[in-house]
Amino acid sequence: MGLLSDFSRPAAAPPQPADARLQDLGFTAWETALAEAADPSDAARARAWAASEPGRALLAAAFGNSPFLSRLVVAEWPLLLRCAEQGPDAIFEEIAGAIEQRTDPDEDQAALMRRLRIAKRRTALVAGIAELAGSWSLEQQMAALSRFAEAAIGAAVRHLLRAAARRGTLRLADPDDPERDSGLIVLGMGKLGGGELNYSSDIDLILLFDSAQNASPPPADAQAFFPRLARDLVRILDERTGDGYVFRTDLRLRPDPRSTPLALSTAAALSYYESVGQNWERAALIKARPVAGDRAAGARFLGELQPFIWRKNLDFAAIADIHSIKRQIQAYKGGGRIAVEGHDIKTGRGGIREIEFFAQTQQLIWGGRLRALRAAPTCTALQRLAATGRIDPATAETLIADYRFLRRVEHRLQMVDDAQVHRLPADRDGIGRLAIFLGYANADAFAAELCNHLASVERHYAELFEEAPSLAQPGNLVFTGAEDDPDTLQTLARLGFAEPPRVAEMVRGWHHGHMRATRSQRAREILTELVPELLRTFGATANPDTALLRFDHFLSHLPAGVQLFSLLHANPGLLSLVADIMAEAPRLAERLAQRPALLDSVLAAEFSAALPDCSGLAADLGALIAGARDFQDVLDIIRRWAEERRFQVGVQLLRRDIEGARTGMALADIAETALGALLPAVIGDFARVHGKVPGGAFAIVALGRLGSREMSLASDLDLILIYDAPDDGSDDGRGSDGPRPLPISTYYARLSQRLISAITAPTAEGKLYEVDMRLRPSGASGPIASSLAAFAQYQHESAWTWEHMALTRARPVAGDAALQRRIRAATATVLCQPRDLHRLVTDVADMRRRVAESVPRPSSWDLRNRRGGLIDLEFTVQYLMLREAARRPELLQRETGAALSALAEAGVLPPQGLRELSDALSLLRHLRALLALLFDGVPDAKALAGPAGATLARCAGAVDFPWLDADMVAACARVRAWYERLIARPARRIAASRQQMTEEAAR
Repeated sequence: MGLLSDFSRPAAAPPQPADARLQDLGFTAWETALAEAADPSDAARARAWAASEPGRALLAAAFGNSPFLSRLVVAEWPLLLRCAEQGPDAIFEEIAGAIEQRTDPDEDQAALMRRLRIAKRRTALVAGIAELAGSWSLEQQMAALSRFAEAAIGAAVRHLLRAAARRGTLRLADPDDPERDSGLIVLGMGKLGGGELNYSSDIDLILLFDSAQNASPPPADAQAFFPRLARDLVRILDERTGDGYVFRTDLRLRPDPRSTPLALSTAAALSYYESVGQNWERAALIKARPVAGDRAAGARFLGELQPFIWRKNLDFAAIADIHSIKRQIQAYKGGGRIAVEGHDIKTGRGGIREIEFFAQTQQLIWGGRLRALRAAPTCTALQRLAATGRIDPATAETLIADYRFLRRVEHRLQMVDDAQVHRLPADRDGIGRLAIFLGYANADAFAAELCNHLASVERHYAELFEEAPSLAQPGNLVFTGAEDDPDTLQTLARLGFAEPPRVAEMVRGWHHGHMRATRSQRAREILTELVPELLRTFGATANPDTALLRFDHFLSHLPAGVQLFSLLHANPGLLSLVADIMAEAPRLAERLAQRPALLDSVLAAEFSAALPDCSGLAADLGALIAGARDFQDVLDIIRRWAEERRFQVGVQLLRRDIEGARTGMALADIAETALGALLPAVIGDFARVHGKVPGGAFAIVALGRLGSREMSLASDLDLILIYDAPDDGSDDGRGSDGPRPLPISTYYARLSQRLISAITAPTAEGKLYEVDMRLRPSGASGPIASSLAAFAQYQHESAWTWEHMALTRARPVAGDAALQRRIRAATATVLCQPRDLHRLVTDVADMRRRVAESVPRPSSWDLRNRRGGLIDLEFTVQYLMLREAARRPELLQRETGAALSALAEAGVLPPQGLRELSDALSLLRHLRALLALLFDGVPDAKALAGPAGATLARCAGAVDFPWLDADMVAACARVRAWYERLIARPARRIAASRQQMTEEAAR
């Protein structure tokens, strides 16, 4: 049955467009896409369908309500046409079936990632359009999204297992079915486990391994192998590429996620659950099911967990515990009352989470005796609770209706722009647009029905949780008087503090008002309420005493404490974040001490979301700059914005929400956006006095880590500044046209000095970045700004090989667009020139020797300079690109990982080289990002021997620091082997041959 074949039914009618302008733009883009169709007959059929009443109504609904669906419709119109003709069921079956059934042992990871992302995009289109058209129910949509997620995870797992088998790391029981008996268990949790995925949902997974399986590596190897596989699985699914992403992937529901690797053994998991497992984890495991990997092993594991999840005796004690979780969620998310504008329909009062908790609490209480209640889907659980007499059938029927209504709202909310949002628009206009997208005539009609459902859920939830239990203190905590209370010292020791007397003295100082933050009575009152939870939270960190000492340092910088203490008291999540920062990230802790207002940004809804792309960042910063009063204000705004964004990335890295490569790209995007906003302001301020050069242009070119988008939190900016202007040959100061004109070269030199000062000079908001300009033509002795002609001439005639190596990363990031294009062309011409290959390899080897002599004994964890470190890896890639660029210009890639892929695809680098160097690059970049976060400089062996090493291992997802150290050393050894094979040994042979020829000539 084709899409909208039953459109005459009113219930199936798509919603009206909420935005006429967006609707018009969508139809224009649709016509443009059809005009460019390769097959005119397909385009004609699409036009005919679009001209029909149902087709036009459906397109109008998509174009006028959802920018995300609009993009999909235009990009995938042939698929939409097939959906209209054959029906969504058939098309989705084709998409999902291809992922489930396709077996290509030779498919590389990049091809798999692209295939999965295209399939996800098409699934999103089919699921969205089918639901809009009324062809699919909510349940059908959730089931389809969940099935695709399971298929995608399975495809990624099969690929990784086969790759491990090819490397000899894993022995497969059945190469045709690599998941079987592999020992790898992938549990789907949450909505994936229940088959209830949102339209733009992330997926919650727990990865385990059973070393007893024949295919698994030996137990010692498994402890290192499976966490690496988990990391690669997340990358395949989660990483954003030019084709998008598959699913945001969250592994934090595993046991003790802050101190365990990304994948842990079934024995360790069982031990954890049996000894310290909590009621909220029992509730979460209700929905757990194997979704990929060794499903039989997964089923056995869940079977062993049944006594933990389902208690034989009636478990009324679970109610209070789960309710405390709910109250913490409300405090953190602001769900304290029922509202419409800005209400969180997931975690707010009367929201989806209350329905889920209502069902799960009853399941935990009664499920040990009544096996029928052990159901994962929420609606199924409610139906069975009614069937077994645990709740009234009318209550079940009402809550199911409430659940379906709220989930439908949630899906339409997420469908607008493929964002995992649960909070309703904060203004009435936004509510009105959402109301129309949901099929209501106006905001009032939608708001009335929404409030009815929220009130219904709240009423039933309140009946279950009559009284909110108080959160008990962790023990005796008395900080009055001058002497230590013995019971308090014992409590502090139990909480994890190694030096209880020092902690007690510190807290007494707070209560006694020894710093500005605690001098007001109100601040001390709030602090008194906060201290038990604060000490409990800090005691749970990896380094409680150091964390609390840094927090004390942080408080000492505050002018007042009421606002901070109120924030921490109302937001347990924020308190936990502050504790983690103080314990594990001294760089972030120091930034917080210098700028406490950074905490305000944490409460923004987008703080935990992935950073926008450069255009989104530019729009965000541009909106702030629009309110600037003067040039100095612009400098401060840019510094404030960049610091907040860098802090956001640092926190996400600390919380393992982002990995090293994405950290580098995000930080580079922040720097590029800041420079893009700063340059016009500097030019404008400079022009007030000196005017502009008629016909002149100016641009900033990034090299180094900014150029390759591989920055860390410790990176400075490697820049060169280039201008292009008609040279009138005059030296009389008439180059520019301002009140105080300057010759062209002087004009751009002083403009460059002004720009560098604007970047590096400390203002009230600090410095923006440190800048290194030693890579400019002629280095430190060269002019601060070069004309394009001089730059090109220098690179052709005078530049050393190492300068061309650096130039492989050159990327214009700000300034005149036409000049940026000319710079890219000039750079490409230089890099693609024919080369003396013997000289090239010996120059690279000589440069590496010079670098090694400048750092004769690098620390083992100096990931840049050590043997097999990033310099060896990057020199190898840069050498191969320069060697081949004259014949294959497409191999020139600024980003090291992209360059490796291009070199391998062209056959320059063998598959083994791609695997080993890519794996090493991923590990070293991730570790480099973590080192910049966790340490000030390169840590030595002594610094890593204690808690700092354990913290690094935990943040890296490793079993412990020795495992991580061994993993890093092995990766560097493989890098060094490739450097020796491709550069060092050939250079030595050439040098020996030259020496022999010299000696023979002398004889």
